[in-house]
Amino acid sequence: MAKHFKREAPRTETDRYDDGMPGSKGAWRPDPAGTVPESASPQGGTGGAGAPRRRIRRRAAVALTALACVILCAVAAAGVLLAPRLADLLGGWDPAEAPVADGQPGSPADDAETEPQPTEEELLAQEVDAKLSQMTLEQKVAQMFIVRPESITGVGQVTAAGEATRQALAATPVGGIVYFADNLQDTDQARTMLANTLQYGYEANGLPLFLCVDEEGGTVSRVGGNPGFGIANVGDMCDIGATGDTQKAYDIAHQIGSYLTDLGFNVDFAPDADIANNPEGTMGLRSFGATADVVAPMVAAQVRGFTDAGILCAAKHFPGIGGAAGDSHGTKIYSQKTADEMAQEELVPFQAAIDAGAPFIMVGHLSAPAITGDEDPASISSEIVTGLLRERLGYDGIIITDSMGMGAATSTLSDAQLAVEAVRAGVDIVLMPADFNAAYQGVLDAVASSEIDEARIDESVRRILTVKLGELD
Repeated sequence: MAKHFKREAPRTETDRYDDGMPGSKGAWRPDPAGTVPESASPQGGTGGAGAPRRRIRRRAAVALTALACVILCAVAAAGVLLAPRLADLLGGWDPAEAPVADGQPGSPADDAETEPQPTEEELLAQEVDAKLSQMTLEQKVAQMFIVRPESITGVGQVTAAGEATRQALAATPVGGIVYFADNLQDTDQARTMLANTLQYGYEANGLPLFLCVDEEGGTVSRVGGNPGFGIANVGDMCDIGATGDTQKAYDIAHQIGSYLTDLGFNVDFAPDADIANNPEGTMGLRSFGATADVVAPMVAAQVRGFTDAGILCAAKHFPGIGGAAGDSHGTKIYSQKTADEMAQEELVPFQAAIDAGAPFIMVGHLSAPAITGDEDPASISSEIVTGLLRERLGYDGIIITDSMGMGAATSTLSDAQLAVEAVRAGVDIVLMPADFNAAYQGVLDAVASSEIDEARIDESVRRILTVKLGELD
């Protein structure tokens, strides 16, 4: 049978296998008939030489497999016996808590890439909620008032902030203080008084105070034109409106805002958004003009100017008192227009102010029976405060009343009830009640009697804190 294979030369162990390439040494080749003898093998030689080696290798493999099985069984048995002891030693270690290398699923780096980070608005909302949760009801209600310094100190005319101011704010940490010309003597005096007042406010409750002034220019100016400050009055806004130049309106607001912030004020009750379309009205000099087309762009420009100067502003006097006859400082004033009619004219400048980002809207004391069904002033009307301003115009900033010491307000209700009705209508801040203590206690009593829900207080204070912590702190 050896004739079936042709050997060319003896082979060594290294030459044993043909690599399949022509000319390889020790290659075996079947005969043309293709028959392979039982004793022949590609490993070379006959079965007599290769079979013992194959048997040895098979026996070794079987032995190794058996040994491996014995070792695995031993390890498994040891694991069962030692598991309780290992658990005690590890002290409840959770594999899920094991460190994971950066870049691997579940690693801190991987989580940072996949988990969305909170926005600035979300972080501010968290801060506001945290602060609100720490406040007492008395502290929250106090934030809803801005008063003259005399109203809380008992001093006849305040021109400095000392121990009386410190004690007054510690007892009743109001939301803000508003100053008039008789409080402001010169630059150094104003700066010191405002800085001290701000510091005492922080000491009282950890919040900045709204430090406010009426500075429209022209007939309403507490600093410009005051001899102690050396700052010129910028003039009446009717003259600015007559130019048709919104850049000039912006520049004037920026100028006013700059000198007010230099003194320490952070709120200016301006611009005037009324349309002076009644020759018998009182807003002719203060308003930018007699039509919405003139007034609205001027108001928007001034909101931007004040904002860029770093001062908060308040568009006033919603829903627009320029068409009314009479002066609300002394008596009731009226408009017979419907809400739809006002939307075509009076509300347009306020919408422009809102679109420009006005942080405050001041509600006046206009009576609008065609809207409210009675003679109550707008400042205590839910139809106007909530129905028109919040819902129709979509405003979510701070709503503040005009002075509650004005005749159009005080001729309606008591100081306590005026404050209560303003809050019920949706107002956030009550400005200058004639009797602050009565107004403050009136709101507290209304919450205690469930006339006002504390959630309604929280709603307003949340808006106040959002501005204070987001813009002033």
